[in-house]
Amino acid sequence: MSFPVLSTILFAPIAGAAAITFLPTTAGSTIKKVSAASMGISFLLSLMVFFGYNWQTGGMQFVETLTWLPEMGASYSLGVDGLSAPMILLTALIGFAGVFASWRVDERPKEFFILFLLLVAGVAGTFVARDLFLFLLCYEVVVIPIYIMIILWGSSKRVTKEYAAMKLTIYLLLGSAFLLAGILMLYLNAYPAGARTFSMEALAKAASSGALSPEFQKFAFFFVMLGFGSLLSMWPFHSWSPDGYAGAPTAVSMVHAGVLKKIGGYGLIRIGLLMLPLGFKFWAPLIAAFGVANVAYAAFIALVQKDMKYVVGYSSVSHMGYVLIGIAAADVIGINGAVANMFAHGVMSALFFAMIGHIYHATHTRHIPDLGGLAHQMPRATVGFFLAGMASLGLPGLISFVPEFTIFVGSFKAFPLFAVLAIAGIILTALYVLRVLADVLFGPRRSEWDGVHDLHGADWVPLVVLGAFLIGFGFFPSLLMDVVNSGIEPLTPLLVKIKTAATLWGGL
Repeated sequence: MSFPVLSTILFAPIAGAAAITFLPTTAGSTIKKVSAASMGISFLLSLMVFFGYNWQTGGMQFVETLTWLPEMGASYSLGVDGLSAPMILLTALIGFAGVFASWRVDERPKEFFILFLLLVAGVAGTFVARDLFLFLLCYEVVVIPIYIMIILWGSSKRVTKEYAAMKLTIYLLLGSAFLLAGILMLYLNAYPAGARTFSMEALAKAASSGALSPEFQKFAFFFVMLGFGSLLSMWPFHSWSPDGYAGAPTAVSMVHAGVLKKIGGYGLIRIGLLMLPLGFKFWAPLIAAFGVANVAYAAFIALVQKDMKYVVGYSSVSHMGYVLIGIAAADVIGINGAVANMFAHGVMSALFFAMIGHIYHATHTRHIPDLGGLAHQMPRATVGFFLAGMASLGLPGLISFVPEFTIFVGSFKAFPLFAVLAIAGIILTALYVLRVLADVLFGPRRSEWDGVHDLHGADWVPLVVLGAFLIGFGFFPSLLMDVVNSGIEPLTPLLVKIKTAATLWGGL
């Protein structure tokens, strides 16, 4: 039997959390080292999976399958393809960086790192699951740790952290309720009683074979769209997201923006497009319209924010609009760009929040007018903040340039007006990013910040590992795009089929 690499990636954080339960609360240093070791194992193995994935062959690889609940048609089945391999790497990367971004957590570190490791494990499980029951189980694991961590370790001045945590939890639970309804409808209608299954491959085959009527697909996809759309902070279901970012501790903000949202985009493709393709076709114009609203509305709101976390929070909502437009285009090029952009935005936003967390820890404020000239006292943190800002702008040579360009190319044929409006959003992005960089980092030296400390020790890790991917995949985009394309290119016959099935809202 081959080495179960995906199970090890999934259970290494859980094993770390279990080990920490046996450590005394006072063993803060040991707790952090165990957390770093467990996430380090997941990160190294995820690198092995990503770079060991044979993109020329494509398809599901590193497959693991065990009988679990045969009477329900559920199994413990894991695997990665060109769509999920980048996502599992992104999860482990941000989880690893998040441990070191939390190195200064001294208040109840035992509980903090147990919850953080469980959170990362839950997110990882959604990307490697090949069974919808396992997918839902991992998804539900994610919600509770976030709520507790914001309540206990969060900070927010505009709203209370309790409000932020409750708002986030309610939105996520409502989204999961819609998602559960859509998945149950799919499960009950794809196959007759006695032959029902949660296998993602089998459910996709049922849709392609005509077992699901167009009317059913339109109805079921609406619930799936609401579930994954709210998780992706699709307008108008987005308002929980910036408050959640602002209230969460640094590492949770990194995971939340970096990978939790990406479950929404991943699910729209893996479940929505593959299992309900005609429903996807029917609702795609609405998804694209909401995507444009994301880009423009959130960018305008980001322009007037005074809290650094809110700026990046609304920026994240805006960037998810590009992902929605790329997916809705139902085009290989556009979906390639959307998946690659999810990876790019995950790395970029995680670095943003890591640097904001360090600045907040050093200055005890995130209020932009209170800051300024920090490049004089914090040149290392300035490098990280500036690098994330330039990636957000889509600067050539950094990770997000090629994915965003690919989205625009792929979406222009399907939605030319929406594509033009989305491209115009780049101007707004430049305005709020450059404003924050200028107001926080540059300008005359301010003496009140002369005593603050710059990055040192564990603080370097998020900048080094996240920055390496921002630059490395920026200069060598084929490392990412080849893998992603191997997962999207096989969808060409399906995309052609749904494009010729009907026109927009003309009835399927």
